[in-house]
Amino acid sequence: MQSSTLNNFDLDLFSAGRHWHIYNVMGAHLLTRNGTEGVRFAVWAPNARSVSVVGDFNHWDPSSHAMENHDKYGVWSLFVPGVKPGALYKYAITTQDGDLISKTDPYGQAFELRPATAARVIERKAYAWGDGNWLRERSQFDWQHSPIAIYEVHPGSWRHHGSGRWLTYRELAEQLIPYVLETGFTHIELMPVTEHPLDESWGYQTTGYYAPTSRYGSPDDLRYLIDQCHQQGIGVILDWVPGHFPEDSHALAQFDGTALYEHEDPRRGRHRDWNTLIYNYGRHEVRNFLIGSALFWLDTFHVDGLRVDAVASMLYLDYSRNEEDWIPNEFGGNENLEAIEFLKDLNNVCQSRFPGTLMMAEESTSWPQVTRPSAIGGLGFNLKWNMGWMHDTLNYLQQDPVFRQYHHDKLTFGLVYAFTENFLLPLSHDEVVHGKSSLIQKMPGDDWQQRASLRLLFSYMYTYPGAKLLFMGGEFGQRQEWSEKRELDWPLLQYEGHQGIQALVKDLNHLYRSEPALHKQGFSRTGFDWIDCHDSPQSVISYLRSGGDQQRVIVANFTPIPRHHYRIGVPVGGQWRELFNSDSTYYGGSNVGNPYDLEAIEHSWMGRPHSLEVTLPPLGLIILGPES
Repeated sequence: MQSSTLNNFDLDLFSAGRHWHIYNVMGAHLLTRNGTEGVRFAVWAPNARSVSVVGDFNHWDPSSHAMENHDKYGVWSLFVPGVKPGALYKYAITTQDGDLISKTDPYGQAFELRPATAARVIERKAYAWGDGNWLRERSQFDWQHSPIAIYEVHPGSWRHHGSGRWLTYRELAEQLIPYVLETGFTHIELMPVTEHPLDESWGYQTTGYYAPTSRYGSPDDLRYLIDQCHQQGIGVILDWVPGHFPEDSHALAQFDGTALYEHEDPRRGRHRDWNTLIYNYGRHEVRNFLIGSALFWLDTFHVDGLRVDAVASMLYLDYSRNEEDWIPNEFGGNENLEAIEFLKDLNNVCQSRFPGTLMMAEESTSWPQVTRPSAIGGLGFNLKWNMGWMHDTLNYLQQDPVFRQYHHDKLTFGLVYAFTENFLLPLSHDEVVHGKSSLIQKMPGDDWQQRASLRLLFSYMYTYPGAKLLFMGGEFGQRQEWSEKRELDWPLLQYEGHQGIQALVKDLNHLYRSEPALHKQGFSRTGFDWIDCHDSPQSVISYLRSGGDQQRVIVANFTPIPRHHYRIGVPVGGQWRELFNSDSTYYGGSNVGNPYDLEAIEHSWMGRPHSLEVTLPPLGLIILGPES
């Protein structure tokens, strides 16, 4: 047996939960020792009786390479000479009960293609990044006053190769980047590409927190995709899942024969809804494992931020539980105090070490100060998904237009809390699966009304305060529910109606990025003011967006009835013109609108000193701006 090369400094930091480069210590690492090339293996299994490394280099024999136990730290390690890049390996762990279990490496940086589960030794050569300018600019990113329009992508179903297989990371770089540039999004969000055993989980049941899935290529292939995005001015966000993990026997569950990463008591350690396990955030080594994973992606893959999944399930001890199925915290409350401290630590460490990156919370409750600094009691995220806006807006648009006047509060209530957090408006994958139907199919009426309503939804989202997120396929009116098993319905783009929806999204992205009024004050009350939110009988709303010295008036008509001679108040007199109309024939609409300049007269209306008359298109939204 060879002695290990781990040092106590690394192990002390790890046991304290503060080793921010733990991915360079734990797992499998190629190195040369005393002139001999090989691999150092290291794994945390404090309750194991013994641990061996097994692989294709020793015929998977547990008796060949027993590991050395660093008793104080619960870490086992071993240097094995002669192991080469590409070698497959696992850990053979003897539990205190004498059972021999086989586990893959929690810190593995590459894995076999599912259903195989072994980790793979990789050679960490320095990837030749070409995104230096991007990273320098990102460190100064003024995200609160910049446009953020995210295209959410599932890499395995965006588009398929002609043979029917998935596209590789490099093929995605060739096809996805030009498409995102054409449509105008600022960022791509990849649904979880961390390694996972089940396609149907979409990556949300992760087993390899330090490895990109091998479904689409190698780790360097993913680096190439991200590098090319950056060189073309596109940011990349990764979906990341620290809230739970699957029970698969080869992975983290009962890792050393005990509840090591999870809680022993199922009232703390099991998600009833998802039949998955919950991390023990109070254990230092578990916190280090998770924060180390986040840092790993920010550091070695240059990602521009993380969307943290299912934050609400982490914050509440009684999340989706019956009254008798949870344990209160030490003060008798339902707050998960350990998870709260973990999230604060996660955000502080990631943002201090990688300035300009974005931490986003999928948090669906009214938990306060999710996007406020931890120093004043917040969780420290940059952005929070505005699930309330999404649910209210979709619920409203699913109503028959005749009855929308009775649900007008669904449009107006969101502005009561819109600036209590830094919100992102999500039209995500979750809204187009499991019988919910696609976005366009949610809309009532005939085909024309469905397309008009979808254009209205997107126009409303892009003129509403906050960052934007749209799931792939929505931008051209995908009609089928999304499935990970098939590519998007690209043939729909042979039809003018769907071409029009795509053209509208392109123009909305362009307007959002070029018009300061639509993004400069997207997280501040100074950037939004109602003109009229009370016209429920006609289902019309109007509001003012401001940014810098620019002001834009937005008027939306949520019925299929055109409104002629509709008077609205405006902040200044003189000539105004229509800058955008979702009902344009260019987008497949009926071209009802205001083709000529409009004169704002000195006639007080809606609390404004001037007013003008406009024509409102059916199921349409217009943006107006003063000529000056």
